[in-house]
Amino acid sequence: MSKLRSIETVFRGPNPHFVGDGFRVSQYFPAGKNLLERFSPFILLDYNKPHYFEPSELRRGVGAHPHRGFETVTIAYDGKVEHHDNNGNHGVIGPGDVQWMTAGSGVLHKEYHEEEFSKNGGVLHMVQLWVNLPSKYKMTNPKYQPISKENIATYKLDNDAGEIRVIAGEVKGARGPADTFSKINIYNVDLKNNARVSLNEPSNFNTGMLVISGEVKINDDSVYKENDFILFDNVEGDIILESISEKSLVIVLSGEPLNEPIVAHGPFVMNTRQEIIEAYEDYNSGKFGTFNF
Repeated sequence: MSKLRSIETVFRGPNPHFVGDGFRVSQYFPAGKNLLERFSPFILLDYNKPHYFEPSELRRGVGAHPHRGFETVTIAYDGKVEHHDNNGNHGVIGPGDVQWMTAGSGVLHKEYHEEEFSKNGGVLHMVQLWVNLPSKYKMTNPKYQPISKENIATYKLDNDAGEIRVIAGEVKGARGPADTFSKINIYNVDLKNNARVSLNEPSNFNTGMLVISGEVKINDDSVYKENDFILFDNVEGDIILESISEKSLVIVLSGEPLNEPIVAHGPFVMNTRQEIIEAYEDYNSGKFGTFNF
């Protein structure tokens, strides 16, 4: 029998709050649990649990705001969100799609409900991650990666028991389309009733998973439900995942820690306090560019 990777802790996010007027999120970390050092390179997880928005002619969302020093990754399960930034990038993501924005040296962007989704109303269900950039890439040029569900790599389980959809990194030979600056694996595991799959992440990778829907049993032991976040110990071993509901879905986040100082303040994540001060000075002096986009 193979060795199993043990669990360090399990937690849920705090009560949800609105970001702008378009996203009702529970911030699992760092607000819910401070994992800035422990879960590097992942520095923020906002989970917009399924939430129904009434039809509206006025599109809800978040207006133009700055970022520097990291990447934002938005993963859509239900609903549609539109993105603009002042580098000229524009995209719309819907169920199964992902948008990956590298803020790098600095960018202004805005996110809001897509026009038809806003007019018709509906359920919005999404995850947003902040992924830290290594110090040598903090000031890289900003970029935007629209990743459609058709381009996400898929590993099919035997007997039509489910699938693994790889956004970044490589899992069971399926390589995700996202271009990353450090070694990370981000993927959804979709299982049918009683389906089982064995996952194996490098022992030095910080590894966790969020149960998006259904109930799963881990390592033939405890059962975890929707909204549970499971953080694993950094030890060698397989993770045995079994669906014990009709369907279950989890998102797995796993990455090699950067092992660098982290100083985060507001929309900026850098390595030193002085770099944070410089980010605010650059933003206030207009070096992040125009708000007219």
